[in-house]
Amino acid sequence: MTSSSSVVGYRTEGSTAWLTLNRPEARNALSFEVLDGISASLARAAEDSSVRAVVMAASGSVFCAGADLKMVLGSLHDEGPGRFLRRAAEVFEEVARHPHPVIAAVQGHVVAGGLELVLACDLVVAAESATFSDGHTRYGLFPAAGGATRLPRRIGANRAKQLLFTAESWSSERMREAGLVNEVVADDALADHTRELADTIGRRSPLGLAGIKRVVDESIDKPLGDALAAELAACEEYSASADFKEGLRAFTERREPTFLGE
Repeated sequence: MTSSSSVVGYRTEGSTAWLTLNRPEARNALSFEVLDGISASLARAAEDSSVRAVVMAASGSVFCAGADLKMVLGSLHDEGPGRFLRRAAEVFEEVARHPHPVIAAVQGHVVAGGLELVLACDLVVAAESATFSDGHTRYGLFPAAGGATRLPRRIGANRAKQLLFTAESWSSERMREAGLVNEVVADDALADHTRELADTIGRRSPLGLAGIKRVVDESIDKPLGDALAAELAACEEYSASADFKEGLRAFTERREPTFLGE
């Protein structure tokens, strides 16, 4: 199934929903229309029972150059950039809280708001030639949708401060070593490798993955005892599902399980 808004494409392949930023002429810069397109596509993927994973991709040679600064500059004479920044933060939180695993498939440059979008994803597959930069401080701007908060949680405060303070670009391999990127692949293998990863995830229980994602994300800032209690409670809740029972039957019968998300 394929459909699209003018700036965010949506299609499904098997159990994967592919969201594609589609403003290559503007380096896939973020606008209200792009943010609304991402939000609508995420909601569509969540409502489709056949979807088990989401891929955040981009057309053209650049993944995302951040906010559309011409639009932001124009807003200074009106309400200021606050409304746009709040909307970006809201949509990126929708990415982070989506019930399915979200995989960023990254090529080219990833800058500022583009990096914040990637930070909201669960997994990151990057082309060898991809580069990552916070970029805000280069032009006296300030991160507002995860750059100064999610970045240190993913790569540590020390590394995050270097990226934030200098606005320098890091290679995909350096970002893999830092902990943001999961896998680095040849440029021409990005789509295929991401598809294989999403297909693997699609064979797992969507109920189980949603619970695991929630526990991981919510336990990071909890005391260990509270985190362990939350994990046990989530496991006990999941063990009442049909998917849990199907997994046990498949193991004893030495076959691949068929999970229905029930």
